[in-house]
Amino acid sequence: MSVSVRPLPPVLEEKARKELFEDPGRLASDLQHIKDWIAKQPHLRARTDDQWLLAFLRGCKFSLERTKEKLDLYYTLRTTAPEFFKTHYTDPFFEEMLSLGIFVILPKPPTPDAPIVSIVRLGKMDPNKYNMLDVFGVTSSLMKILLLDNDNAVVAGGQGIMDFEGASMSHFLQMTPSVMKKMVVMGQDASPFRMKGNHYLNTPPGFETIFNAVKGLLNEKNKNRLFVHNKNYDELYKHIPQESLPAEYGGKAGTIAEITDYWRGKVKEYSTWLDEDRQCGTEESKRPGKPRTAEDMFGVDGSFRQLEFD
Repeated sequence: MSVSVRPLPPVLEEKARKELFEDPGRLASDLQHIKDWIAKQPHLRARTDDQWLLAFLRGCKFSLERTKEKLDLYYTLRTTAPEFFKTHYTDPFFEEMLSLGIFVILPKPPTPDAPIVSIVRLGKMDPNKYNMLDVFGVTSSLMKILLLDNDNAVVAGGQGIMDFEGASMSHFLQMTPSVMKKMVVMGQDASPFRMKGNHYLNTPPGFETIFNAVKGLLNEKNKNRLFVHNKNYDELYKHIPQESLPAEYGGKAGTIAEITDYWRGKVKEYSTWLDEDRQCGTEESKRPGKPRTAEDMFGVDGSFRQLEFD
């Protein structure tokens, strides 16, 4: 059996072997095992590209059972949380959100074997015009491309920066318990992308309420990867070197506008793939056993309007 995947640079190949238990001699049979399993699932419409499935195997440290569970959950969310995937790259709205620079992924890691860095700038979104779900639609497309295209992201994982400069209570009121639960399920349980740290900057009043609520939904490992720096950028630089950040953060990785142009090019490059991917998901009526519903997975929606913000 032959496989169609990119060879890793030596430094990442070693990292994959040591940390993810990747065995090149077993790769073809592992991929075939997952493809055979997908073919037997009557409810599942999943991609079977080698490079795509490899991202899930790596994200699950080559546990075949965990890979199956994660793939199933990943595609189930298309059905139970469709609002997170509604914005397609062909929508004029997509370009509008991209141009605002709300979600920025740095194309190159700080060092050859380091995690990829992403930045969310919530304050760039007008909460009276846009909703958090609009941002997730753009984020979802870029993350798919990242998993296909960037070996550092899949092997070394990611570091996230959440910059709240300019954010207000109106932004936070969009973070209902249901939205937060879905975000955590997507990021922690369904995605093969492994976050190595989340860093919070310029935190406003009211942040602690949201932070503690999200933290309460995370597993212990991810709770320990949260870092609140507020305005102490020097602490951030201990985790992510300053020179590897965009010019707007005092770095040398280009401007956010230049990085956004890079992603425009990637979206164009992967446009056919993204078109095909829209057909993927689950048909819950065909799921063996009990169909999954949003209510079962996420509970009842609510809001934070009843909570007190300090």
